[in-house]
Amino acid sequence: MAAMLVTFAVRYLLVMLFLPFSLLDKIINFRGAVAQARQIAPGGLAVLLILLGITVELLMPLAILTGTADRAAGLVMAGYCMVTALLWKQFWKQGDFWHQGDSRARDLFWDFLKNFSLAGGFLLLVVGAHGTANSFFAHPFASSHPYTQQAVP
Repeated sequence: MAAMLVTFAVRYLLVMLFLPFSLLDKIINFRGAVAQARQIAPGGLAVLLILLGITVELLMPLAILTGTADRAAGLVMAGYCMVTALLWKQFWKQGDFWHQGDSRARDLFWDFLKNFSLAGGFLLLVVGAHGTANSFFAHPFASSHPYTQQAVP
């Protein structure tokens, strides 16, 4: 039982940024989220992007927490983290990265790295503890069965 609680806690640490925090922010501040999305996409497409983000941030963390197609959900979350970093954390466009004092570019740089680090964590979930992708490609929607008791050799 303790091992299952630890497994759940570790998985929650991986997804807690999204469920509930980022998800609730997009829902409660929907207009603001759409306004931010309009920086890269026109009106109706911006709304669609935010609705897609809400869907991803709700369903994929739930799949990871429950162990239901969790490896496929991890792959989706890794892609989501990388795409959002590339679209919304464009530190290279700010022009003040090397300035002394406050820098918008450096703030975005740390967010960019955080997103890619999260993607790495999700990809570890995808390939498993042994670091191979073969079993994922053979059965991409299979569960990793995180809450089953396994005998220790």
